[in-house]
Amino acid sequence: MKLAQIQFASWDKVYNFSLNGLDLALGDLVIVNTDLGMELGEVVHFIDLPVEKADEAGCSCPNKTACPHKAVKPVLRKASQADLERTADLETKDKALDYCKKLAKQYDLPIKLIDAHFSFDGSRITFAFIADGRVDFRELAKDLTRHFNRTVRLQQIGIRDEARIMGDYGRCGRPLCCARFLNDLASITSEMAEAQQCAHRGSDRLSGICGRLMCCLSYEVEGYTDLVKNMPPIGAKVNVDGRRGMIVGHHILKQSVDVEFPGEKENERSVTIEVDLNRHKNKNGGK
Repeated sequence: MKLAQIQFASWDKVYNFSLNGLDLALGDLVIVNTDLGMELGEVVHFIDLPVEKADEAGCSCPNKTACPHKAVKPVLRKASQADLERTADLETKDKALDYCKKLAKQYDLPIKLIDAHFSFDGSRITFAFIADGRVDFRELAKDLTRHFNRTVRLQQIGIRDEARIMGDYGRCGRPLCCARFLNDLASITSEMAEAQQCAHRGSDRLSGICGRLMCCLSYEVEGYTDLVKNMPPIGAKVNVDGRRGMIVGHHILKQSVDVEFPGEKENERSVTIEVDLNRHKNKNGGK
């Protein structure tokens, strides 16, 4: 079963909907009916799932085992020009955001407000913010609800989501990947940098403008992991041209290793040389 993944705001997660017989393409704006009301969203991806898993993909219940999965909701229609004219304009969003910032300052809340999202049916406003930890914003939400006379939600997002919304250029000189094509901001770990032998550059050079490790560290890590499988481990004893040495370093892309040989005479310093694994295997009949 083919499902469309719809996103309602650039900082929000994606939700699965059935195509409902519509001919949809990436970037199309569509109208859907959610548990919270009508929404206008953008098609950001398509996935194919077995029919038996389709219902679970559309379920948002935290307890999957106890939930009688509801059918995936369908896309109602493509957004028309009239639908687009009904949505809140930039000026309306900015005014709402400015008012929310003013109240948050009055309550002395340690949050940074990023965006305001109006639902398509006008019944709800969601304010996105970032903060270092949990924030008690209940009084702020009450004041906002009274002022706007509609349901108000405050949603905490990550600092990487802020970079996606604001946009900028990375160290490569290109627009940020998260702002262009990354739908899922996967977890980036220091182990990825270590696997690609660039951890020694330091976190400053490996971090993006968001202050977190750059997303592109995940692009080639699988290839590096596969290449290192063909290499003897650090500390292994090997024979090279009749001499016994120990592997002390890897050059993954070059497929070579550093081999340390002890001094042949007493008090003679050890010697380290780089050995091309492919050339060495060919020389030794593939061993």
